[in-house]
Amino acid sequence: MEEKKNIEEKPVSKTEDILIENEMSSSYIDYSMSVIVGRALPDARDGMKPVHRRSLYTMHEDNNLHNRPYLKSARIVGDVMGKYHPHGDQAIYDTIVRMAQEFSMRYTLVDGQGNFGSVDGDPPAAMRYTEIRMEKIAEEMLADIDKDTVDFIPNYDEKEKEPTVLPAKLPNLLLNGSTGIAVGMATNIPPHNLGELIDAVVAYIDNPNVKIEELMTHIKGPDFPTGGIICGTKAIESMYRTGRGQLKVRGRAFIDEVKEGRETIIITEIPYIVNKASLIENIANLVNNKEIEGISDIRDESNKDGMRIVIELKRGAPPPKVILNNIYKHTQLETTFGAIMLALDDKRPRVMNLKDLISCFVRHRFIVITRRTKFELSKAEARAHILEGFKIALDNIEAIVKTIREAKGRDDARLKLMSRFKLSEIQANAILEMRLYQLTNLERNRVEEEYLALIKHISYLKDLLSNEHKIYGIAKQEIIELKEKYNDRRRTDIMPEEGEINIEDLVADRGCIITISHAGYIKRVPMDTYKAQRRGGKGVSGMATREEDYVEDLFIANTHDSLLFFTQKGRLYWTKVYEIPEASRTSKGKAIVNLLNIQSDEKIASLIKVREFTDDKHLFMATAKGVVKKTNLTEYSNPRAGGIIAINIDENDLLIGVKMTTGKDEIMLITREGKSIRFDEEAVRDQGRATRGVRGIKLSKNDSIDGLEIVNDQATLLICTENGYGKRTVFDEYRVQGRGGSGVIAIRTSERNGLVVGAHSVKEKDALMLITANGKMIRMAVSDIRVIGRATQGVRLINLDEGDKLVSATTVEPEDEDISDKDFPEQA
Repeated sequence: MEEKKNIEEKPVSKTEDILIENEMSSSYIDYSMSVIVGRALPDARDGMKPVHRRSLYTMHEDNNLHNRPYLKSARIVGDVMGKYHPHGDQAIYDTIVRMAQEFSMRYTLVDGQGNFGSVDGDPPAAMRYTEIRMEKIAEEMLADIDKDTVDFIPNYDEKEKEPTVLPAKLPNLLLNGSTGIAVGMATNIPPHNLGELIDAVVAYIDNPNVKIEELMTHIKGPDFPTGGIICGTKAIESMYRTGRGQLKVRGRAFIDEVKEGRETIIITEIPYIVNKASLIENIANLVNNKEIEGISDIRDESNKDGMRIVIELKRGAPPPKVILNNIYKHTQLETTFGAIMLALDDKRPRVMNLKDLISCFVRHRFIVITRRTKFELSKAEARAHILEGFKIALDNIEAIVKTIREAKGRDDARLKLMSRFKLSEIQANAILEMRLYQLTNLERNRVEEEYLALIKHISYLKDLLSNEHKIYGIAKQEIIELKEKYNDRRRTDIMPEEGEINIEDLVADRGCIITISHAGYIKRVPMDTYKAQRRGGKGVSGMATREEDYVEDLFIANTHDSLLFFTQKGRLYWTKVYEIPEASRTSKGKAIVNLLNIQSDEKIASLIKVREFTDDKHLFMATAKGVVKKTNLTEYSNPRAGGIIAINIDENDLLIGVKMTTGKDEIMLITREGKSIRFDEEAVRDQGRATRGVRGIKLSKNDSIDGLEIVNDQATLLICTENGYGKRTVFDEYRVQGRGGSGVIAIRTSERNGLVVGAHSVKEKDALMLITANGKMIRMAVSDIRVIGRATQGVRLINLDEGDKLVSATTVEPEDEDISDKDFPEQA
């Protein structure tokens, strides 16, 4: 007994001997993973670190939305810290402040009211003074979060639930970039332009096997909120291919002349994350230390309208370009952005290339839409189940009421309803909760209508879940809609680095003449070839053509201009003017099909000359079947060797014409049967590139569009018919109508005239080429054709042999007149 007592009283050891290096290693790894996963690195799916995600989710839960009143920052910070992020209020507030700074975020996620710091490094006001709410674009990151689209996990004290990731309609990681330092690794992802990024996402959805090179035709490079210039493309290519790259970023500056011949350097943009006040101080120190000479004064004239740093130069100072280059060399006006595209992929840190990051986002959106669809299907089926119970109740209303009245209580009534009418417990409860007004005939009809609509919706949702291509189609549609909402112009320019050869830089930007023949031959001729004559000269031949060929288009261009070739199938091909072979005045030129990478069965429908792809210009298109479309010119600024879709063409339809417009022009459509319609261009809304368009004119069964023209008060409308008749009419004869109507008579296509074969806006100096089916050709001056009324038959233009028909009437270069700059059209 005594022995047993001694055994029980012996203390039990609760310690374990381990090697200190093993414990240090294990603890450090645990700490490292906690920092990597839980704090420092963003998730590749929504581009958020936990603190960003928790802050936005808290604002969403507090109903702190873009269209609601501002809330005190301190309140949101307190909620975030108390519920989800117990790591200190300062870290949370710093995160919210950064999401509200326009100079830090390419697309701000928080709308701040108060002092949120400045590009000069001024600190924000204390959180008790500032107010915040979500930006509208941030709400897109949380859209559908209440539809079981993402997983939720317990918070740190298991009293709340928080999302592991946001549904994220936008690829926020590339959109706003991310910076973070973890243990043994770091990330530094630059921001990008929303429009370019969405184009790349759409390209990936359309073709998951797309190459990085093709994605880079959509995404030119990073787009910093402070603008600036990225010098060199090799670093950008390296970043997108390998996930790492050293980008050289410069501020934007120009040299301006002031009075008395003195010059100044004006800085309007600085590199990303550069402190403006420190930059100015640095330049001043360099001047005081005589490391940079020739500067007399430095002023910061920045205001709410933008940044403006003025550097005044002394008289007799070195050339301004030399001083500017020294500023680039010795200050942060030129910096290096070390890009490391490191993010968490399935909770594992990974350096990813451009395609990898887009792929992570698209896979995430596929899962989100699938889960959302299942949630909506479950809700719809549950509601349909209740409506089926309501239908049974309405069909047996008297028996239902009698059963309820005879019941001893609610539970008894529920059981009797379930037993007698074969109802589920859910249906029985819903019937017991019905109000008396729901027994009316009107409510019966509403139940029937709601039930039928639900059945259709359920069928659609099931079909969607059974077809992953349709789910990707929904993802594509949703992100394109976001582009229409939030797209803006690129702020950061990209220019070749010294040593990188850019062919365009080697070609002088000078004027030239482009000629295109009816048979499809094109050439470039120096301007002085045509300018050598004196006034009163006979003129020179623009091209030595075959007997059946002739020059159809002749216009001025500069060698750095772009030419856009539109085919009848709705595809677009690019080339630079300097890429067109230069030839002599009398040579035939090169076949367009050999210059462009077009298909053998494609024919050129229209040609547009573009100097700059600005958003104040539009391309207006028309098809033979009467479909019209207007698209902003910037949509076509990304050339591809294989061409792109300019407009989706219906089967058995063709693109017949494209015109560049201002967005406020008036459009004329002329049909083969002699009808026309004139309407405001603003009646056609801007659409994306790969879209079909809308109806421009209502056509009869056998009619089709022959001509598309922009109304010009300085010109007349020329119409020619197949029997050799034609006329000119002033545009004022055609009243403005609504788009999509039947139009008015432009020329009577009687038995005498036949159908329309050509309709063009012409001026007095223009010439006309008429071609018949038998190969007869005649050139005539437009001024020889009378100007007469709209609803007339016209006059004879050409005497046709018996059985012959006019098949083509096109405007051509004038033959017997002096040629000067003003004689050439500015637009092809």
